[in-house]
Amino acid sequence: MALKLPRTIRLDPSDTFVYSRAAEPGEWAVTGTFLFFGADVARLSGKQRQAFRAGFLGIDSFGWSTLVVVTNATADDRAAAVDRLAEQLVVRCGAPDIETARAAAEEEIEFAQSLCDHPPDTLIGVNRTSERAGTRECFRTLHRKASRLEPATAFRFVAIEGEDASTEKFDLLALAGRQK
Repeated sequence: MALKLPRTIRLDPSDTFVYSRAAEPGEWAVTGTFLFFGADVARLSGKQRQAFRAGFLGIDSFGWSTLVVVTNATADDRAAAVDRLAEQLVVRCGAPDIETARAAAEEEIEFAQSLCDHPPDTLIGVNRTSERAGTRECFRTLHRKASRLEPATAFRFVAIEGEDASTEKFDLLALAGRQK
């Protein structure tokens, strides 16, 4: 079984204004739910609330991404992701030492890896809610369909009764006044 991990992806610029810090595209990612441990979620607002509700955490920038993409990885990539997250847990979250941080980072990366039981290039989104029992996470996947890779057509020409539409050629660019 191939090793796969989630990477942040930015399909449009919206992450740059819905989060206080957007993850850079291509970072290894974890859910980041641990950053909300003990937070009064009902008091979160604006960009913090959006990060809670729908963000994945990029481990290099500690920024947020709405989507991640399932990506093939090597054992070295995974080890580097664990090491980087452990460093971040010490520096940004106050972990007492690197060994404790590495154990926590290993758990986070293991869980992130478990989300990637899909073909490469599958997009994953998260929806978090706060419930009495704690935080609930629901993950959704968006799969690329082969038929969507083909260019979509906006027009379809049909033969009018008594005419043969197959002999007539249309150049939509020329009709619009544009050159090819």
